[in-house]
Amino acid sequence: MKYFDIPEEELGSLGVEFTATEIWNQPAVWESTYRKFMEERAKIERFRKSALDTVHKIILTGAGTSAYIGYSLEGSFQRHTGITTVSIPTTHLVTHPEDYFDPDTPTLIISFARSGNSPESVAAVQQADRLCSTCYHLVITCDGTGNLARYKSSNPKQNFILPADSNDRGLAMTVSYTSMMLTGLLYARFTQLDSLGPQVERLVNFGRILITKHSTTLKEVASLDFNRAVFLGSGPLFGTSTESGLKLQELTDGNIICKNDSYLGFRHGPKAVIDEKTIVVFLFSCRDSVLRYERDLVQSMKNGKKALKLIGISECPVPGVDLDISICYCDSKQTIEEDFLAICSVLPAQMLGMFKSMQLGLQPDNPSVSGAISRVVKGVVIYE
Repeated sequence: MKYFDIPEEELGSLGVEFTATEIWNQPAVWESTYRKFMEERAKIERFRKSALDTVHKIILTGAGTSAYIGYSLEGSFQRHTGITTVSIPTTHLVTHPEDYFDPDTPTLIISFARSGNSPESVAAVQQADRLCSTCYHLVITCDGTGNLARYKSSNPKQNFILPADSNDRGLAMTVSYTSMMLTGLLYARFTQLDSLGPQVERLVNFGRILITKHSTTLKEVASLDFNRAVFLGSGPLFGTSTESGLKLQELTDGNIICKNDSYLGFRHGPKAVIDEKTIVVFLFSCRDSVLRYERDLVQSMKNGKKALKLIGISECPVPGVDLDISICYCDSKQTIEEDFLAICSVLPAQMLGMFKSMQLGLQPDNPSVSGAISRVVKGVVIYE
């Protein structure tokens, strides 16, 4: 068996045993995540109905990569539940809890966590229990033995534990991120579950196309001489752009400095970061009403300093844009909704980060030479 043209027996010596297999196996894990969600449907529905019949606010939270899931899902929760939904990292909730928790506003706190062992994970739900007169906790995690899953709340709490192979062992979150996002999306659109099967199938198909057909192109991009990268995304793809930048930056141990923004936001100053050693990655929406803004931004790249490469990631070819590299993963007979597109569109950044890490002589499974970052954050003191 080969992963990204690397024989399985060589993965360990290259320090990519976990990262390569976890990126590669994501589509299969999405299938098992969907099956598990459907198996627990009745239990999920009982808790969800009780919570949504009571609360007036939903907070999506997590730390780092887990927080970015909320950025992609808040719109879907808002649209499909009709309840005000905000994405707030646990790292904000812990330091300024009174700014977000209101005793008079019944709140559902949905926590995303790979292990649930980050100090802020439990501290955030403790603050909610302290400050909210009425709150519900939904924990979506890859580790049923983690501190967050085991936390005993005085308020109603439900855990959804993802399949074991979602709990990635590499430093950088890959399969855990996408699988938790899929779970959150299914929860947001629970009333449509019976019609979402085809969308999950297309998500799985598109993921496999990206991994099997476009990894060589991304490996070639990784070989280019760049030290900056910008990822742009709109709506749910803004969250994907945020995670994409973090993935490339942490897998390269900070040798590649990354920024992200929305297409419209990028015009308001951040565009100054572009130089001849910068690659710009456009995560295109599949909605025509959004694409018109995105095309305008791409065309504006002709003005000012030129980037090393302009790279597009899209469902289908985007007309009217001038790109150096275009990566599409669409069978013209299939379409995928923007909510699901946000999940598979992070795969190019995962692969690019892995390839660039290896090209720099690092080990993707543990790229932090200095130990500045670790799989579970360390050294955070939670004060009373």
